[in-house]
Amino acid sequence: INGGDLSKWRAWEEHPATFEYAGLTIAKCGPWNQGPAFLQQLALLAGYDLARMPITGPDFIHTVTEAAKLAFADREAYYGDPNFVNVPLSQLLDKKYNDERRKLITDKASLEQRPGSIEGFKIIDTPVTGKDENIEGGSAANGMSSGGVGEPTVRRDGFTKGDTVHLDTVDKDGNMLTATPSGGWYQSSPYIPDVGFCLGSRAQMFWLQEGHPSALAPGKRPRATLSPSMALRDGEPYMCFGTPGGDQQDQWTLNAFLYHIHHGLNLQEALEAPMFHTDHFRSSFYPREAKPGSLTIENRYPKETMDELKKRGHVIELGPEWSLGRTTAVSRKDGIIRAAASPRGQQGYAVAR
Repeated sequence: INGGDLSKWRAWEEHPATFEYAGLTIAKCGPWNQGPAFLQQLALLAGYDLARMPITGPDFIHTVTEAAKLAFADREAYYGDPNFVNVPLSQLLDKKYNDERRKLITDKASLEQRPGSIEGFKIIDTPVTGKDENIEGGSAANGMSSGGVGEPTVRRDGFTKGDTVHLDTVDKDGNMLTATPSGGWYQSSPYIPDVGFCLGSRAQMFWLQEGHPSALAPGKRPRATLSPSMALRDGEPYMCFGTPGGDQQDQWTLNAFLYHIHHGLNLQEALEAPMFHTDHFRSSFYPREAKPGSLTIENRYPKETMDELKKRGHVIELGPEWSLGRTTAVSRKDGIIRAAASPRGQQGYAVAR
């Protein structure tokens, strides 16, 4: 890096990635970000009547989890900075493509990494590494590390050591802003003597495999996890929402979104409802663990649900009752503004002025 790199940089506007679902237009950041995986999960789930599946029942949890495995497999295979690589986003969100992908979902938990095949695109194999016992705190792949590398650094006992921030704002005129700022995890990023600083801005997420869509290159954005969400109704902002949480951001927020849209829970009820996620796919953080078949679930579900999920082949990792997700959300409908925040971790607040 040099002075020229800094002086020529300019902020710019980008069109969001969007998907039509349940009468709403869902907007996410582009494929330099994991956001489109949220949209692809919706494209896969559009083939199910989720409203008829109780949110604490095994069918809902199994279906949503298996859809996540497919969408995140495509994230790993195809996402990168579109200023540098061609990302087949229209194909990944295409109805026909996801109708075919959906056929892979059965009544058994998948233990495979299964990205889809898209003509003209080559999938670069990336290694699945194990936990590095020499790294203080180990991996954050399960979303609750012991306070070392990666994010979020909220231990199972509630101890917090820094984290990403998420903010949702709406004014009286209905203008909305949603943002998930986080500069990268400096405490696990080494100081580089030859350049005089440590890696920031998520540079730790680059791959070093040549040809990978998120391979390291000058001026390129790494494929980040930061993933704010906005939903519009008839072209007008209806709600925005998000959470800290690395790879889990587009799973925890999807839970809440589906509870709100299909099951009639208001914003606060949706954020307080039980949550789950999978670490089946590669973590975005070093050492990039994958835990095939894993399903982390809060200890608030019926025993019958847990037993059935185990029968279907899910590897259950039981979390405390209030441990998954720190989602916040705001909405505006018929001139009424609403706000909600998850009570988990004592980190979220809903404020009006």
